[in-house]
Amino acid sequence: MDGDNAAAGQQAPKPTARIGDLLVERGLISKDQLDVAFQEKSKSNKLLGELLVELGFITEQALSAVLAESSGFQRFVPGSTVVEAEALTALPKEAAQRYRAFPVAFDGKTLRLAMADIYDVIAQDKVKRFFPAGTIVQPLVCSDTEVQKAIDQYYGHELSIEGIMKELETIEAGEDEETEYVEQTEGGYLHPLVRLVNALLLDAIKSNASDIHFEPEGNFLRLRYRIDGEMTQIRTLHKRHWAAACHRIKLMGGMNIADRLNPQDGRFALEIGNRKVDFRASSLPTIHGENVVLRILDKSQALVTIDKLGYTEHNFELIKRMVKKPEGIIIVTGPTGSGKTTTLYAIMAFINSLDVNIMTLEDPVEYELALIRQAQVREGSSLTFTEGIRTLMRQDPDVILVGEVRDSGTATMALRAAMTGHQVYTTLHTNDAAGCIPRLVDLGLKPSLMAGNIVGIIAQRLVRKLCSCKEMKPATEEDCKLLQADPANPPTIGYPKGCDNCRKTGYKGRIAVSEILPFNDDVDELVLKEAPLSQIKEAAKGGGFVPIVEDATTKVLEGLTSVAAAMKSVDFTDRL
Repeated sequence: MDGDNAAAGQQAPKPTARIGDLLVERGLISKDQLDVAFQEKSKSNKLLGELLVELGFITEQALSAVLAESSGFQRFVPGSTVVEAEALTALPKEAAQRYRAFPVAFDGKTLRLAMADIYDVIAQDKVKRFFPAGTIVQPLVCSDTEVQKAIDQYYGHELSIEGIMKELETIEAGEDEETEYVEQTEGGYLHPLVRLVNALLLDAIKSNASDIHFEPEGNFLRLRYRIDGEMTQIRTLHKRHWAAACHRIKLMGGMNIADRLNPQDGRFALEIGNRKVDFRASSLPTIHGENVVLRILDKSQALVTIDKLGYTEHNFELIKRMVKKPEGIIIVTGPTGSGKTTTLYAIMAFINSLDVNIMTLEDPVEYELALIRQAQVREGSSLTFTEGIRTLMRQDPDVILVGEVRDSGTATMALRAAMTGHQVYTTLHTNDAAGCIPRLVDLGLKPSLMAGNIVGIIAQRLVRKLCSCKEMKPATEEDCKLLQADPANPPTIGYPKGCDNCRKTGYKGRIAVSEILPFNDDVDELVLKEAPLSQIKEAAKGGGFVPIVEDATTKVLEGLTSVAAAMKSVDFTDRL
């Protein structure tokens, strides 16, 4: 082993010297400190980086970060990467410790291997012997301490959901089961129920779920995910472990574990791969126990550019025209879960720049946005939506985003901000774009104030996208009627088929269908007269208004979604 280390230490003189120079250039160590480390290296077979850490000149984390950047290899941190159980099974723990290497993932060809010394090709070759011939090793930069931590944390513990469930079957339920493990907040891989909760969270993220539902019933716990807007039952678990698992989730979310009689909210975050995933937790006492729902807030999935939301070119141009107006209010409407916040964030990213001061008031702040000042409305504090808007207006903003208009005070202040030369963006719960007008009147706004100050209203829904396995075939007679197409010459549209990629559902992902009602002089005049909504819609067509049912029809004809999926989100009853 000493020979191996010596050989490994002699194989990378150039990278070693380069690392030293880089550390000096970055100001992380001084030239004198580097000279001291080189003197020590002349008496030792250790790598220069190890000596710098031992001498206390630099931390392992800083060294790993620079080494990753200079070598071009990715960096591995034990707590922020999903580890595959198959890779751990192939490489015994003794070998991992001997070669200071930790197997992260193996896809049958490439082994992602976290190593204390990424240039130790001898260790790489010896590790490869435990894997099929032809395996390619992809080293990941990691400090020696982190490698040892990962080995101790993962080896010897079952990580798959099925394996953990079998392990749980051997555990007898007891009074002290709940307190036995929930206090183990470090690592979280000791007690099987801790590992089960983490495994379920990771499984939901891999499934692109937006929500996880833990639903206790008579003698079992039903687990459901909401994927692409549809509830999907994943599995059922024995109820005897639910109290302890619920205890664990509440502990992670910073909730009161002793209170089981009142609803609670909490929040926590996990590092998954190279991204941070936030979870919002909500518990509700029911007759069978606490019902818990976790909302998954994956910033990498949710923050998309406005051109990727699925707007038609026509509607995209309308949005670009509306956001160019220097003042006025733009309202996004739709039911809960229709992507209103995602659309607003996409618009903020579109207009965001160093010469624009954007300030937001949200409840809660779901995603942190760079260069944007975000304030959160808090229960029991003086920062309400109404007072918050008043405060924001004193902060010299160019753009104000108000998370939601819920009452008369918020609506009045938002409109007042628009009247005083600010761009204001907000959301409102209405069925369609035109329906926003009577809703605002109901909240106490006068038509004379709305006319001239509303730039436009965006109404949207999310419909499921057809998977690439879709079948393209002529539309049926019934579908032709809904699409207002000629049954004698039916268009070719997509129908769901199902494959492993989409879990046999035929759908994967969602896309926005929308209608945008831009305000012009004619619309303003009709609002002042309190004209019927049908007249307002007709007048808006001159400004580019296209009803949402027509937008949904276009996406069906383009093969993006199916008639059945569109009908679940958009009202087609007028065409029946």
